[in-house]
Amino acid sequence: MNVFDVTRGDSPVILGQPHGGTWLPDALMARLNDTGRKLADTDWHITQLYEGLLDSATVVRSNVHRYAIDANRDPVGVSLYPGQNTTTLCPLTDFDGAPIWAEGQEPSEDEILARRDAYHAPYHAALTEQIERVKARHGVAILYDCHSIRSNIPFLFDGTLPVFSIGTNDGQACAARIQCLTADPCLKAERMDTVVNGRFKGGWTTRHYGRPETGIHAVQMELAQRAYLAAEVAPWTYDPATAAPTRTVLAKILKNLDNLARSGALT
Repeated sequence: MNVFDVTRGDSPVILGQPHGGTWLPDALMARLNDTGRKLADTDWHITQLYEGLLDSATVVRSNVHRYAIDANRDPVGVSLYPGQNTTTLCPLTDFDGAPIWAEGQEPSEDEILARRDAYHAPYHAALTEQIERVKARHGVAILYDCHSIRSNIPFLFDGTLPVFSIGTNDGQACAARIQCLTADPCLKAERMDTVVNGRFKGGWTTRHYGRPETGIHAVQMELAQRAYLAAEVAPWTYDPATAAPTRTVLAKILKNLDNLARSGALT
């Protein structure tokens, strides 16, 4: 099993997909409890959702489930949202705050370090390699981090999450024009709500790589899964009809970003 897969493209845009993978070693799966084995916190079908929206984009996707280790968390374990409920580098609970490991089967500190080396580091090495390649070609790189989540999770946030949650670390991770061109198609979409730097301001990936002064820009898109699934419960079925208007908006965003970067306005 590959820890990650890379599809190389010639666009300045790179799609990161850290949470779409569902693979876990058999030994780890056996240690999960009934709640954990549901893998409910997956970014279900995120690769399918973005497939073909920008054919020239590079895609870096992790195949390892976030319950092994979360590729969008700080590798040293620092919380991204101090004072708020969240999950950790190696999650002990699901998004509802329920334990996911059988009693006594939680990962030790040594095991967390081993998982970090085996799964987290290789994914980010691949992402770094592609960012450097794209920047060398175009003088600029835009990392667009693809995420999705259930619409209602009281443990993490109040109420119903907007369809589009855009995170740029309060504008620090990308040029202002990138934030605008990402938000604009969302704000114009009918019957779809949007927030910028709300509950989700961008995970470790966005905050770590987003350095506009160096020509590397990053933005996170957190999608409410009601925007493309038949229902936000197992079996988490992808619904093409529901996804179609969402894909139209996402395609506009990616084309906006690709055109901007190719125009030379960011260099």
